[in-house]
Amino acid sequence: MALLGERNKLRVVRETMHGVYLDAEELGEVLLPRGEVPIGTNPGEELDVFLYRDSDDRLIATTATPKAMLGDVVMLKVRDFDRRIGAFLDWGLRKDLLLPHREQVCPLYPGDDVVVYVALDDRTDRLFATMRLWLHLPDDTPTYDVGQPVDLLILRQTELGWSALVEGKHLGLLYHNQLHEPLRVGQRTRGYVDAIRPDGKIDLNLDSSGRHRVSTLTEQIMEALEKNGGKLELDDDSPADAIRMMFHASKKAFKQAIGALYREHRILLMKPGIQMASKRFASRRDH
Repeated sequence: MALLGERNKLRVVRETMHGVYLDAEELGEVLLPRGEVPIGTNPGEELDVFLYRDSDDRLIATTATPKAMLGDVVMLKVRDFDRRIGAFLDWGLRKDLLLPHREQVCPLYPGDDVVVYVALDDRTDRLFATMRLWLHLPDDTPTYDVGQPVDLLILRQTELGWSALVEGKHLGLLYHNQLHEPLRVGQRTRGYVDAIRPDGKIDLNLDSSGRHRVSTLTEQIMEALEKNGGKLELDDDSPADAIRMMFHASKKAFKQAIGALYREHRILLMKPGIQMASKRFASRRDH
């Protein structure tokens, strides 16, 4: 069965001035334009082609290999943008791949790199790109161990950090305050599982030891204590969402950080909450 959005080996049926027509089975006969027909091709031979729709929405074949096929997650460059329709992505074929407005999750401009999933609209039978990867990823619950190394594909920057695709099938987040190196869209790197949230999303870090993460977060905690009169209502029993809202960090990272501060005698664990233990703060408060 011939498949749209994939490579197929199709038999040459007949030749015309426009090219050769291929037998695409249930899809009917499909034109391979003359400029792409290999020299010496005869009826009855099989050709390896990719099937998609051209600018006139006609099914067409090409011997070119696109940068992505149906079901792929890939980084593509925005070639053009239409405010009425969406962004047009360069995927290596004559007709650009459409990323409709409804499938975008952030503003895009010509020249931008964007990570998308290549999907097929069942209603129109057209290929399109989407940034809403979560609609097309497996719905199984992640079962990674904390600290487990994982392969990451960097998707986009958010207010909290960088969204990443974990092992090609789950979504995760690298928080800004845990990063010590610049990232870019489409970058592939090795990361580590920090925690798995109840919604199935994964907190990530790039440091297997967690030392850099803790040292950065400890200073943020001390600054927050200074601004809040030396006390915070948060501690290692606080909800993960409350910790994330204040520090943009996972509960595990926060627990490690206050543990380090406690061992250094910089805070007291009040249960609930924490309090500064420095003499400097105590003397200032007395005045």
